[in-house]
Amino acid sequence: MDGFLVVGNQPVLDFLNTQLAMDDEEQEMLADTGALVRWLPVSGLVAAPGLKSKLKGWSKQAAARAFLGELRVFREKLRDTVFRLEEGKQPSGPFLADLNARLFAHPFRAAVITKRGSIESVQVEGASVAETLWAAVLHETVKLLIDTDPKRVRKCESCVAHFQDISKKNARRWCSMRLCGNRVKVAAYQERRRHAGESSLNGARAAL
Repeated sequence: MDGFLVVGNQPVLDFLNTQLAMDDEEQEMLADTGALVRWLPVSGLVAAPGLKSKLKGWSKQAAARAFLGELRVFREKLRDTVFRLEEGKQPSGPFLADLNARLFAHPFRAAVITKRGSIESVQVEGASVAETLWAAVLHETVKLLIDTDPKRVRKCESCVAHFQDISKKNARRWCSMRLCGNRVKVAAYQERRRHAGESSLNGARAAL
């Protein structure tokens, strides 16, 4: 979507996937506040009513640049934590201390509303755009740590993207069949053809 990878089945995993490695080079998807504003609606983190309309103007402010820099630092701390989860380990003490400090500083505010005959909980904006966005990111981080089976969180076998496997068989291997899955299968097919060709050539030589 809009050039961003949305394969994680968890907003914060797709948050990790905003920095990837393509052809052995790191690619930063959140290179500036303009990219951040394009990514936020795609991420599913912009849930507070009225927030989306404020993002474009906010992105031109120094507060947005400061937020983005801090967000990228938190992303790498979260990446280390996700690797720990995938290895069957608990989050580190320093990460939990940092997370808790941020949770206290940016509490998630919610309200209960009725919508189309159902009752829903929606995020309520904080004192600033940055505070509202931090609350959303941290809220989803807690959900990843508390509500998600770590055995279903893994890294793609072919690239650096992370995802939550929600399949019944828990056998997902790639971030995307269209991207890495097909690439791996094509490479395997070509390798089989190469070996078959070598075997045929060796057989022909032996018959001479």
